[in-house]
Amino acid sequence: MIVVSLFRVVLGFVLACVVAAVVQIGFALTPAALFTDRADELAALAILLLRTATQLARFALSFALVVAIVGEWQSLRSSKFYGLSGVAISAAGFFAQSANEGPGQPTILNTYALTAYLSSGLAGGIAYWMLAGRFAGNRPASRQLPNRSVADQSTP
Repeated sequence: MIVVSLFRVVLGFVLACVVAAVVQIGFALTPAALFTDRADELAALAILLLRTATQLARFALSFALVVAIVGEWQSLRSSKFYGLSGVAISAAGFFAQSANEGPGQPTILNTYALTAYLSSGLAGGIAYWMLAGRFAGNRPASRQLPNRSVADQSTP
């Protein structure tokens, strides 16, 4: 059962990174660039998606691992938990990016970039929840036992 849970968590993390990358790219490119039918542009878009997902995964891995461990340990199955965790991780990424800026360089500190980061974190967190988080802890849902009266419990 642990192997299945581990596989589910890894697959959920990969999906979360890809979904977050799609959202980030959606903020960065124009609709005309996104909806193309030219093979060379589609290949470039796919490479950009994979590179973006890889960069997101490199940053988010340690934080997401903590979230996944806590979620599995406490059987947290709430979409709010994973969505807000994604937002928190992406906020950390945004502020880490801004901390690396040098004086005189263009800054990332603007509302549009913050919205892009937080939106991608929320989308990634919800994507993780959909695939892995809603099954966290792997404990079966408690079943209601039928209500038996005293007369039903008499011995033959």
